[in-house]
Amino acid sequence: MNLQLYYNNYIKQLSEVYDVDEAASITNWVFEDILLVKSFQIPMLEKQLSFTEENDLNDILERLLLHEPLQYILGYAYFYELKFKVNKSVLIPRPETEELTRLIVQREKANSSLSIIDIGTGSACIAVSLKHHLPQAKVWAMDISPEAISVAMQNAIDNKTDIQFVQDDIRDSQFKFENQKFDVIVSNPPYIKEDEKPAMQSNVLNYEPELALFVPNQNALLFYKSILAFAKINLAENGRIYFEVNEALGNEMKELCLSFSFQNVELQKDMQGKDRILVVS
Repeated sequence: MNLQLYYNNYIKQLSEVYDVDEAASITNWVFEDILLVKSFQIPMLEKQLSFTEENDLNDILERLLLHEPLQYILGYAYFYELKFKVNKSVLIPRPETEELTRLIVQREKANSSLSIIDIGTGSACIAVSLKHHLPQAKVWAMDISPEAISVAMQNAIDNKTDIQFVQDDIRDSQFKFENQKFDVIVSNPPYIKEDEKPAMQSNVLNYEPELALFVPNQNALLFYKSILAFAKINLAENGRIYFEVNEALGNEMKELCLSFSFQNVELQKDMQGKDRILVVS
């Protein structure tokens, strides 16, 4: 089939599942990945798709129409100008998490001696990005999942960053950081309540790891409680904690931090105007 006709048809079919702009964006990414052509080049190319090319594109289309995230299909995602391997063991990096990471870089870049730990690292998008943009920092990354740690370690290698990895459950941490205090503790832990599931999209519910997403309704802040308890022991004097939080639980999070005797609690909105970032010291 002619490339231009196939491209237009691809967007049309995806528009049955996604809105038109998202369908076009997904199509552009697929065609660039599989055919190595950008969307603006397509009208200028007198190209007929080969049998193999058409097969590969059709296979991806079938999976997309079942709401499978494109990042899992292609095996990678972009975050803060870097490329990260992703699979169903780790969450797909989100724009709001990039906002959190950029804020840390902005606020901590003047610190010439910096120790950071990312708790619940997943793909290590936060940890690797911080090390990349704050090369003076010593960075640790913790996760309960051995599968996630495996992905994270590969991302550290691929992005040429030196990260220390720890497999541990922050809710019952067994790892002791001897003679080590952290200037920055950052976490994007599970924070979606079980009763919020009905409002979520199927591409998240059916494909992304529940372990990294959901918490019980009756104990929605359990990970934050454990991280704050960890911080009471392991945060350096004048250190800071950076959290991504559930937009509906910002005030509860502020109260929780105060109950742990952290007096400076700053709740920030993300680009969509949602209470999403908490800075604690």
